[in-house]
Parts: sequence; structure tokens; C-alpha cells
Amino acid sequence: MWHQLERIDKTLVRYVNFCVTGARNLRPCQLKEVIMLLVLRVILAVLYCLLVCIFGGMYCLFNPRDPQHVARFGRLFGRLSTLFGLKVEQRMPTGYQHYGNCIYIANHQNNYDMVTTAKITPPGAVTVGKKSLLWIPLFGPLYWLTGNLLIDRDNKTKAHSTITRLVEQIKKRKLSVLMFPEGTRSRGRGLLPFKSGAFRAAMAAGVPIVPICVSTTHGKINLNRFSNGWVIIEMLPPIDTRAYNKEQLHQLTQHCHHLMLEKVKRLDQEVAERVSLVK
Repeated sequence: MWHQLERIDKTLVRYVNFCVTGARNLRPCQLKEVIMLLVLRVILAVLYCLLVCIFGGMYCLFNPRDPQHVARFGRLFGRLSTLFGLKVEQRMPTGYQHYGNCIYIANHQNNYDMVTTAKITPPGAVTVGKKSLLWIPLFGPLYWLTGNLLIDRDNKTKAHSTITRLVEQIKKRKLSVLMFPEGTRSRGRGLLPFKSGAFRAAMAAGVPIVPICVSTTHGKINLNRFSNGWVIIEMLPPIDTRAYNKEQLHQLTQHCHHLMLEKVKRLDQEVAERVSLVK
């Protein structure tokens, strides 16, 4: 959900190339305006992220690894949505504040998850990220200091022990966890098959699973446009994992995948209808 800094330089190069190749027919003054909007957004985004990481890291040193930090910084990074010309609509079910500890699962699309999914991170929830995130300058230490968990995906033994530790933390500290069950960014390929880790953890901890669905952002955000339309984020009602036994793990996984797949389709359709009305 949160590695925009790692690729911000590549983003700049990619969009500059797009400007040059896609705007050959524009007059010089128009081309200048287009490139200036891109450059201004990237510069402001980088400066904002640097300030959040530097001062945020200092703030977290007074109370390191507090799970409440994650939602706070999620909202801070979520403010970048306005800079990128995104209108983000959040839909929460009635009584979501009283769900207690649970495992939230969300679709993982691209780096823009950092400014969309991050906005809806529930208070007290932490995320699970790759261990390599720790080595991203400034952002990596902040990610760890805010209380998020790091997993070594290349080492299956360590990854399994992390899930075991995760279950212990959920029970002991009454934690909630936000996970991306696809295990990687889909980048326009639709909702990818789910890995079982999040569902194993939920069943072992005896906590519900709460799906979070985000309308498609891949290919719909252009930093050269003033407005990039709508993104709808909807949290679904909790799914009681106690209704499933160990032999039904696959059934639970597929049930959640189907629910999220259908919901994302409906959200995409709603966004498309809004866009057509504006046009």
C-alpha cells in the first residue's frame, strides 16, 4: 500500500516521456502548460512525502511501534489524492467502529494505493509489508516505527513464522491487520487469485475478515490532467471465520474473492456512469 517513494523517480520519467510522445501536436505554449502541471505535482508530492517521513519519524520516536500511528499516517498520505486530482469517496457499513480486532483485506492495484486505500485504514490496524521496504530511505524507517509488520517473502519458513507471530499479536494486543491477499500489485490484470496467509491467520486467531474494495485506478490517473475523476472505496460487512473449519480454507478464500470481484465490478460501473454524465 505504501511504496510510492521507491518509484517516484521512475514515475517522473514515465510521465515526461508520455508528455513528449503524446503531445506532439500541441502548440508550444500548450505543451509547456501540460509539462508544468506534471512537474509541479511530482515536486509537491516528493516534498510532502519527505516532510511526512522526516517529521513523522521524529514524532513516532516518542511512542514507537504504536498501532494507532498507521491510521494517522494513512490519512496524511491520503491527502495526496487531492493533489493528484482524485475525488475519493469512502463508504463504511453501519457499526464498523465496533468490529473489534479483525483482518481487513483489500485489492492491491498499484502505487496509488498509497493515496486511496491508505485513507480508509481503520484506527488500530497495522499492515504487513515486504522486509525490503525497510531499506527505502526515510519511508522504510517510518513504516517500521508506525508499528507495521515486515515479512520475508523469499523465505517461506520465516514467512510462516511471521503469520504465527501475527496471530499471537492479534490475540495478545487486540490488533487488527490490513493485508493484500493477492500478494502483489495487479497493475490492470483485475483481481488476482488470493494467497491463503490472511485467511489462515484469521481462522487461527478466531477473528472476522472484512473486505475493502477499491474501484479500478489502473490506467485512469494521468498527472497531466487537472481532474482524474472518482475513486470509490467501500468496506463490506465482516465475514465470520468461525463458520469455517480448516478443511474449508479454500472455500473461505474463494468466497471472499468472489465478493470482492463482484463489488469492484459494480464500483467500476458506477464510476463509469458518473464520468459519462460529466461528459
